[in-house]
Amino acid sequence: MPELLSSLISLPGLGWIIFAAFIAGLVRGFTGFGTALIFLPIAAQFLPPFATILVLTFMDLLSPLPVLRSAWQDAHRPDLRRLLIGTAVMLPVGLWCLTLLPQVVFRFGVSGIALGMLAALVLGLRYRGEIRRSMVYAIGGVAGFLGGVAGLPGPPVILFYMARPLAAAVIRANTLIFLFGYEFFVVAGIAAYGRLEVIWVVLGLALGLPGMAGNWLGGRLFRPGLETVYRSAAYIVIALSALSGLPIWG
Repeated sequence: MPELLSSLISLPGLGWIIFAAFIAGLVRGFTGFGTALIFLPIAAQFLPPFATILVLTFMDLLSPLPVLRSAWQDAHRPDLRRLLIGTAVMLPVGLWCLTLLPQVVFRFGVSGIALGMLAALVLGLRYRGEIRRSMVYAIGGVAGFLGGVAGLPGPPVILFYMARPLAAAVIRANTLIFLFGYEFFVVAGIAAYGRLEVIWVVLGLALGLPGMAGNWLGGRLFRPGLETVYRSAAYIVIALSALSGLPIWG
Protein backbone atom coordinates (compact mmCIF):
# COMPACT_ATOMS: atom_id res chain seq x y z
CA MET A 1 0.00 0.00 0.00
CA PRO A 2 2.77 2.57 0.77
CA GLU A 3 4.29 1.85 -2.65
CA LEU A 4 0.92 2.34 -4.32
CA LEU A 5 0.37 5.67 -2.54
CA SER A 6 3.89 6.77 -3.44
CA SER A 7 3.26 5.92 -7.09
CA LEU A 8 0.01 7.87 -7.06
CA ILE A 9 1.50 10.93 -5.41
CA SER A 10 4.40 10.99 -7.86
CA LEU A 11 2.19 10.76 -10.97
CA PRO A 12 3.03 13.53 -13.47
CA GLY A 13 0.23 16.05 -13.75
CA LEU A 14 -1.66 14.75 -10.71
CA GLY A 15 -2.74 18.26 -9.73
CA TRP A 16 -4.17 18.89 -13.19
CA ILE A 17 -5.97 15.54 -13.13
CA ILE A 18 -7.59 16.35 -9.76
CA PHE A 19 -8.53 19.81 -11.07
CA ALA A 20 -10.08 18.24 -14.19
CA ALA A 21 -12.16 15.88 -12.03
CA PHE A 22 -13.47 18.79 -9.96
CA ILE A 23 -14.28 21.00 -12.96
CA ALA A 24 -15.93 18.09 -14.79
CA GLY A 25 -18.10 17.49 -11.72
CA LEU A 26 -18.88 21.20 -11.41
CA VAL A 27 -20.10 21.43 -15.00
CA ARG A 28 -22.12 18.24 -14.65
CA GLY A 29 -23.66 19.62 -11.47
CA PHE A 30 -25.27 22.57 -13.22
CA THR A 31 -25.79 21.18 -16.73
CA GLY A 32 -26.15 17.39 -16.31
CA PHE A 33 -23.47 16.52 -18.88
CA GLY A 34 -19.85 17.09 -19.83
CA THR A 35 -17.85 14.88 -17.44
CA ALA A 36 -15.97 12.87 -20.08
CA LEU A 37 -15.75 15.76 -22.55
CA ILE A 38 -13.87 17.82 -19.96
CA PHE A 39 -11.92 15.18 -18.04
CA LEU A 40 -10.57 12.98 -20.85
CA PRO A 41 -8.70 15.61 -22.92
CA ILE A 42 -6.86 16.82 -19.80
CA ALA A 43 -6.15 13.41 -18.27
CA ALA A 44 -4.96 12.01 -21.61
CA GLN A 45 -2.07 14.49 -21.51
CA PHE A 46 -0.59 12.65 -18.53
CA LEU A 47 -1.95 9.08 -18.51
CA PRO A 48 -1.72 6.21 -21.01
CA PRO A 49 -4.90 5.59 -23.07
CA PHE A 50 -6.18 2.51 -21.19
CA ALA A 51 -5.40 4.18 -17.86
CA THR A 52 -7.26 7.35 -18.88
CA ILE A 53 -10.43 5.41 -19.68
CA LEU A 54 -10.18 3.29 -16.53
CA VAL A 55 -9.68 6.29 -14.25
CA LEU A 56 -12.70 8.07 -15.72
CA THR A 57 -14.82 4.91 -15.46
CA PHE A 58 -14.11 4.32 -11.77
CA MET A 59 -14.31 8.03 -10.99
CA ASP A 60 -17.85 8.08 -12.37
CA LEU A 61 -18.98 4.59 -11.35
CA LEU A 62 -20.58 5.40 -7.99
CA SER A 63 -22.22 8.74 -8.75
CA PRO A 64 -25.41 7.40 -10.45
CA LEU A 65 -26.18 4.74 -7.82
CA PRO A 66 -28.61 6.86 -5.75
CA VAL A 67 -30.83 7.56 -8.78
CA LEU A 68 -30.63 4.26 -10.68
CA ARG A 69 -33.87 2.88 -9.27
CA SER A 70 -35.96 5.89 -10.24
CA ALA A 71 -34.19 6.06 -13.61
CA TRP A 72 -35.12 2.44 -14.34
CA GLN A 73 -38.79 3.28 -13.76
CA ASP A 74 -38.60 6.19 -16.23
CA ALA A 75 -36.50 4.44 -18.89
CA HIS A 76 -37.64 3.56 -22.40
CA ARG A 77 -36.42 -0.02 -22.15
CA PRO A 78 -36.63 -1.14 -25.80
CA ASP A 79 -34.27 1.72 -26.78
CA LEU A 80 -32.04 0.93 -23.85
CA ARG A 81 -31.80 -2.76 -24.73
CA ARG A 82 -30.92 -2.07 -28.36
CA LEU A 83 -28.30 0.54 -27.46
CA LEU A 84 -26.59 -1.79 -24.99
CA ILE A 85 -26.60 -4.72 -27.42
CA GLY A 86 -24.98 -2.56 -30.10
CA THR A 87 -22.43 -1.34 -27.57
CA ALA A 88 -21.60 -4.85 -26.35
CA VAL A 89 -20.91 -5.93 -29.95
CA MET A 90 -18.71 -3.01 -31.01
CA LEU A 91 -16.90 -2.04 -27.81
CA PRO A 92 -14.37 -4.91 -28.12
CA VAL A 93 -13.56 -3.68 -31.64
CA GLY A 94 -12.88 -0.21 -30.26
CA LEU A 95 -10.66 -1.60 -27.51
CA TRP A 96 -8.73 -3.67 -30.04
CA CYS A 97 -8.13 -0.52 -32.11
CA LEU A 98 -6.99 1.25 -28.94
CA THR A 99 -4.24 -1.35 -28.48
CA LEU A 100 -2.84 -0.27 -31.85
CA LEU A 101 -2.95 3.50 -31.29
CA PRO A 102 -0.01 5.55 -30.03
CA GLN A 103 -0.88 8.02 -27.28
CA VAL A 104 -0.59 11.03 -29.58
CA VAL A 105 -3.30 9.62 -31.87
CA PHE A 106 -5.48 8.84 -28.84
CA ARG A 107 -5.17 12.45 -27.71
CA PHE A 108 -6.08 13.76 -31.15
CA GLY A 109 -9.08 11.42 -31.21
CA VAL A 110 -10.37 12.38 -27.76
CA SER A 111 -10.04 16.12 -28.40
CA GLY A 112 -11.46 15.82 -31.91
CA ILE A 113 -14.56 13.93 -30.75
CA ALA A 114 -15.07 16.43 -27.91
CA LEU A 115 -14.84 19.37 -30.32
CA GLY A 116 -17.16 17.64 -32.79
CA MET A 117 -19.73 17.01 -30.08
CA LEU A 118 -19.43 20.61 -28.93
CA ALA A 119 -20.02 21.87 -32.47
CA ALA A 120 -23.12 19.68 -32.81
CA LEU A 121 -24.53 20.98 -29.51
CA VAL A 122 -23.82 24.64 -30.31
CA LEU A 123 -25.27 24.40 -33.84
CA GLY A 124 -28.25 22.32 -32.72
CA LEU A 125 -27.50 19.60 -35.26
CA ARG A 126 -29.86 16.62 -35.10
CA TYR A 127 -31.30 13.88 -37.27
CA ARG A 128 -34.86 14.70 -38.35
CA GLY A 129 -35.86 11.56 -40.25
CA GLU A 130 -37.61 8.42 -39.05
CA ILE A 131 -35.72 6.38 -36.46
CA ARG A 132 -35.96 2.62 -37.04
CA ARG A 133 -35.00 -0.18 -34.69
CA SER A 134 -31.94 -1.04 -36.78
CA MET A 135 -30.72 2.54 -36.37
CA VAL A 136 -30.87 2.24 -32.59
CA TYR A 137 -28.65 -0.87 -32.71
CA ALA A 138 -26.27 1.01 -35.04
CA ILE A 139 -26.12 4.03 -32.74
CA GLY A 140 -25.31 1.71 -29.83
CA GLY A 141 -22.58 0.16 -31.98
CA VAL A 142 -21.05 3.56 -32.78
CA ALA A 143 -21.20 4.46 -29.08
CA GLY A 144 -19.51 1.18 -28.16
CA PHE A 145 -16.75 1.67 -30.71
CA LEU A 146 -16.06 5.25 -29.60
CA GLY A 147 -16.26 4.15 -25.97
CA GLY A 148 -13.59 1.53 -26.63
CA VAL A 149 -11.22 3.55 -28.76
CA ALA A 150 -11.60 6.93 -27.02
CA GLY A 151 -13.64 6.46 -23.82
CA LEU A 152 -16.46 8.61 -25.25
CA PRO A 153 -19.62 6.54 -25.75
CA GLY A 154 -21.92 9.43 -24.87
CA PRO A 155 -21.87 11.73 -27.94
CA PRO A 156 -23.74 9.42 -30.37
CA VAL A 157 -26.39 8.61 -27.73
CA ILE A 158 -26.84 12.25 -26.71
CA LEU A 159 -27.23 13.33 -30.35
CA PHE A 160 -29.64 10.43 -30.90
CA TYR A 161 -31.87 11.58 -28.04
CA MET A 162 -31.81 15.15 -29.29
CA ALA A 163 -33.87 13.75 -32.20
CA ARG A 164 -36.21 11.53 -30.16
CA PRO A 165 -39.68 12.87 -29.20
CA LEU A 166 -39.44 11.59 -25.64
CA ALA A 167 -39.97 13.27 -22.28
CA ALA A 168 -36.90 14.82 -20.67
CA ALA A 169 -37.13 12.37 -17.74
CA VAL A 170 -37.04 9.40 -20.13
CA ILE A 171 -34.06 10.77 -22.04
CA ARG A 172 -32.19 11.46 -18.80
CA ALA A 173 -32.98 7.96 -17.50
CA ASN A 174 -31.90 6.17 -20.68
CA THR A 175 -28.68 8.16 -20.96
CA LEU A 176 -27.80 7.56 -17.31
CA ILE A 177 -28.49 3.81 -17.40
CA PHE A 178 -26.79 3.37 -20.77
CA LEU A 179 -23.59 5.01 -19.52
CA PHE A 180 -23.73 2.97 -16.31
CA GLY A 181 -24.01 -0.24 -18.35
CA TYR A 182 -21.18 0.86 -20.64
CA GLU A 183 -18.91 1.27 -17.63
CA PHE A 184 -19.27 -2.41 -16.73
CA PHE A 185 -18.69 -3.45 -20.33
CA VAL A 186 -15.53 -1.37 -20.67
CA VAL A 187 -14.05 -2.57 -17.38
CA ALA A 188 -14.66 -6.18 -18.43
CA GLY A 189 -13.12 -5.49 -21.83
CA ILE A 190 -10.03 -3.82 -20.41
CA ALA A 191 -9.62 -6.67 -17.93
CA ALA A 192 -9.78 -9.14 -20.85
CA TYR A 193 -6.83 -7.31 -22.42
CA GLY A 194 -4.88 -7.55 -19.14
CA ARG A 195 -4.85 -3.76 -18.63
CA LEU A 196 -6.89 -3.60 -15.41
CA GLU A 197 -4.20 -2.22 -13.08
CA VAL A 198 -4.91 -1.53 -9.42
CA ILE A 199 -3.26 1.90 -9.46
CA TRP A 200 -5.77 3.24 -12.00
CA VAL A 201 -8.72 1.75 -10.14
CA VAL A 202 -7.58 3.41 -6.91
CA LEU A 203 -6.92 6.73 -8.64
CA GLY A 204 -10.35 6.67 -10.27
CA LEU A 205 -12.13 5.94 -7.00
CA ALA A 206 -10.12 8.65 -5.24
CA LEU A 207 -11.02 11.18 -7.95
CA GLY A 208 -14.66 10.45 -7.20
CA LEU A 209 -14.24 12.76 -4.19
CA PRO A 210 -13.33 15.97 -6.09
CA GLY A 211 -15.84 14.92 -8.75
CA MET A 212 -18.63 14.66 -6.19
CA ALA A 213 -17.53 17.93 -4.59
CA GLY A 214 -17.79 19.61 -7.98
CA ASN A 215 -21.22 18.05 -8.56
CA TRP A 216 -22.41 19.30 -5.17
CA LEU A 217 -21.11 22.83 -5.77
CA GLY A 218 -22.54 22.92 -9.29
CA GLY A 219 -25.92 21.86 -7.97
CA ARG A 220 -25.80 24.53 -5.28
CA LEU A 221 -24.86 27.22 -7.81
CA PHE A 222 -27.56 26.26 -10.31
CA ARG A 223 -30.40 28.73 -10.82
CA PRO A 224 -33.12 27.73 -13.31
CA GLY A 225 -33.37 31.24 -14.74
CA LEU A 226 -29.68 31.22 -15.70
CA GLU A 227 -29.68 27.92 -17.61
CA THR A 228 -28.46 29.60 -20.82
CA VAL A 229 -25.54 31.17 -18.96
CA TYR A 230 -24.53 27.82 -17.41
CA ARG A 231 -24.77 26.04 -20.75
CA SER A 232 -22.61 28.68 -22.42
CA ALA A 233 -20.05 28.39 -19.62
CA ALA A 234 -20.04 24.60 -20.02
CA TYR A 235 -19.40 24.95 -23.76
CA ILE A 236 -16.45 27.26 -23.09
CA VAL A 237 -14.95 24.85 -20.54
CA ILE A 238 -15.37 21.88 -22.91
CA ALA A 239 -13.72 23.83 -25.73
CA LEU A 240 -10.76 24.87 -23.55
CA SER A 241 -10.30 21.32 -22.27
CA ALA A 242 -10.47 19.80 -25.77
CA LEU A 243 -8.07 22.37 -27.23
CA SER A 244 -5.63 21.91 -24.35
CA GLY A 245 -5.62 18.15 -25.04
CA LEU A 246 -4.46 18.52 -28.64
CA PRO A 247 -0.78 17.44 -28.84
CA ILE A 248 0.25 20.52 -30.80
CA TRP A 249 1.37 22.76 -27.96
CA GLY A 250 4.80 21.23 -27.50
